[in-house]
Amino acid sequence: MLRIMIAVDGSEPSLDAVRHGVKLVRQGLHASLLLAHVQQEASLFELATQDPDLIARASVAAGRHLMEPAVALVEAAGASYETEVGLGQPAATLVDMAERNGCDMIIIGALGQSGVASALIGSVSREVARLSQLPVTIVKHPDPADLADAQDVEDDE
Repeated sequence: MLRIMIAVDGSEPSLDAVRHGVKLVRQGLHASLLLAHVQQEASLFELATQDPDLIARASVAAGRHLMEPAVALVEAAGASYETEVGLGQPAATLVDMAERNGCDMIIIGALGQSGVASALIGSVSREVARLSQLPVTIVKHPDPADLADAQDVEDDE
């Protein structure tokens, strides 16, 4: 059975990635899903002035909370899944999580911005694709400007 890691950060593009993974499973792909989230590590100041274990527990709890909508989508589909929350730099930590968990591929969402804005958007998804030895599927979230343009075309017809 394939093992697919889906990066989840609570955003709509990440939920698009979850929907894509669920769609693959519903279409007959025999796969289990790993919903993965990465929280930035605490700063040196935070670590020096507060209990590091308390900060880590709070970060993991916050990550699990952000994953709730993704978990609900996967559970509604009846797909097999696990969750994991990591701490660190997002792209490198996601790639490490996928490799450590024996995943066969990664699915990650990105804003589907066009033009100059696309060079500035989706840096985590691009970095995951660059760092990973596994196949990476980037699911683009529609750019609101493109949706408005499409609506204008429909209105003109």
